[in-house]
Amino acid sequence: MSSTTNRPFKVLGIQQIAIGAPSKDKLRALWVDMLGLEVTGNFKSERENVDEDICAIGSGPFKVEVDLMQPIDSEKKPAVHTTPLNHVGLWIDDLPKAVEWLTAKGVRFAPGGIRKGAAGFDITFLHPKSNDEFPISGEGVLIELVQAPAEVVSAFQRFSQK
Repeated sequence: MSSTTNRPFKVLGIQQIAIGAPSKDKLRALWVDMLGLEVTGNFKSERENVDEDICAIGSGPFKVEVDLMQPIDSEKKPAVHTTPLNHVGLWIDDLPKAVEWLTAKGVRFAPGGIRKGAAGFDITFLHPKSNDEFPISGEGVLIELVQAPAEVVSAFQRFSQK
């Protein structure tokens, strides 16, 4: 393994997990009705073919989002329901530096670049499959990198110093 001392960014923690199903009703029955997560918002995008409820575990800078997703059209892509654990989101302290460094190291990103995500943070996705040009990928897992806001970066810095 190569040294990590020159990595210009830090993964701070889990920002979200996203779970897909043909219908959000059964997901809500477990995550909201049984486990008690609070629905904090909704996001719908024709372009991303998703209708999702945004739920939360915890609070403040350590809050983890749990997105309950269903496709708007089950025949279209992306098929957010065909992989039940759709993706994992990681807080990143410096997203542009992370993308630049990871790309230079051969990590494959999904199309779309850095953009605003459903929760309002800048995001990008690591591709679940590698190719000849970019031999490093999520190996079947879609991974979202999320720019952490200043208060999250600060909280994780304080916590990691203890």
